[in-house]
Parts: sequence; C-alpha cells; structure tokens
Amino acid sequence: MLWPLGGVAYVNPPQRPGATLWSIAAGPLVNVALFPILFAAVVMTRSMGWAHSMPDAYLLLRAVMWIDVSLLAFNILPIYPLDGGQILRSLLWFVLGRARSLMVATVLGMLGIVGFIGIAILVRSMWIGAISAFMLLNCWGGLKHARELLRFAKLPRRPGYACPSCRTAPPAGAYWRCGHCGQTFDTFETGAICPHCATGLPRPRVWIAECNIP
Repeated sequence: MLWPLGGVAYVNPPQRPGATLWSIAAGPLVNVALFPILFAAVVMTRSMGWAHSMPDAYLLLRAVMWIDVSLLAFNILPIYPLDGGQILRSLLWFVLGRARSLMVATVLGMLGIVGFIGIAILVRSMWIGAISAFMLLNCWGGLKHARELLRFAKLPRRPGYACPSCRTAPPAGAYWRCGHCGQTFDTFETGAICPHCATGLPRPRVWIAECNIP
C-alpha cells in the first residue's frame, strides 16, 4: 500500500517466531540484495566515463544506490514498528514468548521514537516529525496489542486440545463467532457446532480461530 510516507507491506505469517522473523526480514534483505547490483552499476558506469559524458544518468544511478543504503540503515533500526524493531521482537519471541516480546519491543520503540522527536525539534524538520508521529501511532497500537495478548495468556485453558502448529491449548470460553448467526460460543464444548443455529464450523477454522485470538 502506498502512503504519503512511502510504501507499506502487510503480511500475515503463521503466529510462530521463525515464520514472523523471515517474513519481516524479507524487507531489509531486498535492500541488501540490491546494493551489490547498484554498486557494480555505479562503478561500471564511472569507468565508462558516464560521470562526464552522461552526468545526469550517472548521478541518478548513484542517488538510487544511496537511497537503497539509507532505507536499509533506517529500516534496521531496532525501533518498533520498523523492520529492525519487529526483527528484534521476533528474536525475543523465542525466549520471552509472543506477548512479552511485543511488550519489550514496543517499550524500546517508544524510547527510540522519543529520540526521533527530539531530532525533529532540533533540526526543525516537519518530515522527521511526521515519520515520528506515524511510528508513534503504530507503536502505541502494538503496545495495546501486547497488553491484550498478556491478558489472553492468563485465560484458563481447555485440556486435551492443542494447536497443531504452535501446540498452544485453546482457551475455555465462548471465543468463537458463528459465521452464520454471529453468536459466540465455545467450539470445543459443542463439537464445532453453533448451539444457536446448529451450523457446523469447519475443522480447520477451529484452529485458525484459536491461534488468531485476540
């Protein structure tokens, strides 16, 4: 999606730290892959004399290379919701779990954003200020999501069941919504059948609903 501040890509990987890590790392890796190509092109065109015979084309190519480097350096900053902050969160996920890793990443992100706001005030840059505001909104959303995940982690669990992907036991309660009547119910208690309208819930959706809560 194109925004006034640049492009934004939304991904929905499986809720596992490894899958999330590779999905987020794909962004900076594109910049890493482009750099040697752009660097070789700049060196080759300079040796061919483009700096004098075709200065505009040479300067454009060199500018694209430095833009690529700048985007890479910016995106890998460990500030949530930048790629670097989300990569940090994915690495912490292996140790701290889904909720606490997001909480730590967003708190560190808040500190980094405060630094960006200070830089924006110091250099009087509305552009840096706008980027800081955009990151602050996303970081605040991540912080609220982390609090919801922590609350969800404390819910009582239903023994005897587990997600086939993450091995997490489902919560005991009416956390599934029927796609036909819109009422909530406990799919494990009713055998994946809505008690309000008797509509059957497909088995794959039983696990999808559990692993995407909240």
